[in-house]
Amino acid sequence: MTTLLHTLSAVGPVAAAWAAHSLWMRRRLTAARRDPLSGLWTREAFETRAARILARHPHVAIVLCDLDGFKAVNDTHGHAAGDAAIRAAAASLTAALAGHPGAVAARLGGDEFAAVVPLAGPRVLPLLLGGLLGGMTAPFRHAGRDLSVGASIGAALSRDLSPAVCRPAEALATLLRLADEAMYAVKRTGGSGWNYPAATTPAMGTTAGRRTGRAGTHTTHRKEAA
Repeated sequence: MTTLLHTLSAVGPVAAAWAAHSLWMRRRLTAARRDPLSGLWTREAFETRAARILARHPHVAIVLCDLDGFKAVNDTHGHAAGDAAIRAAAASLTAALAGHPGAVAARLGGDEFAAVVPLAGPRVLPLLLGGLLGGMTAPFRHAGRDLSVGASIGAALSRDLSPAVCRPAEALATLLRLADEAMYAVKRTGGSGWNYPAATTPAMGTTAGRRTGRAGTHTTHRKEAA
């Protein structure tokens, strides 16, 4: 009995230290998957979670948001104001998703955001998009001034996909393309709006996995199959 007590007293601190180290590592890994400015998930973490949600829920919306007038805020009021715009947009996105358990939001980079949202049914989507647009375009306070940006928002619903698109990763890639095209349509009409065209397949060509003509692609390259 005495030997057992001595053994436990020796092992106890080691186990406690290992548990603390494991907790620290988990927190570090989680922090590494978060965007430091917005606090939202990064692209890779978002895509992992989005694929899981698509596999588990019958009605899922993929939403893409791109800020309008963000460069003007940066150029006119400085990068600190641009950072404030990003934080305000992230807060608005988080608030819009608060009533949708299981929803996940991300900052994909720059002034572009995404969300994957399990829905009770398709009719909920317009309410979600309208609320998100209102929140993202509301004025935010910076350095004693009220500033604002616009937002172009595009969405796609999992129920609109062809039954042939059954793997979650494939479904996510297609839905992101559809939401991107819907968002681009808002941009072309002046921005600050939302669009859900209920499309089933991407209408535009693909370059390097992204909509041809989108920033970061080169339209002179061969178009890949959509």
